[in-house]
Amino acid sequence: IKLTETPFRPREKLLEKQKLFQSLQRHTYLKGPMDKVTSVAIPLALAASSLYMIVSLFSFIPCWFFRIVYSCFLMFS
Repeated sequence: IKLTETPFRPREKLLEKQKLFQSLQRHTYLKGPMDKVTSVAIPLALAASSLYMIVSLFSFIPCWFFRIVYSCFLMFS
């Protein structure tokens, strides 16, 4: 079967990039702009939204609930 569709990039460019990355001796993570988004920004956004949900949950629980829980903790410790 012969493929008639042209590739996205020429093979020579791909081989050139491959040789470049294989010749690097240092770590190659967090080099591109998308790597920074996926490795830094998304985890920070998840942590911030989780913290927001935890804080908003505690603002809805009445104060007497914390007193009961704290007194139970003191009784059993």
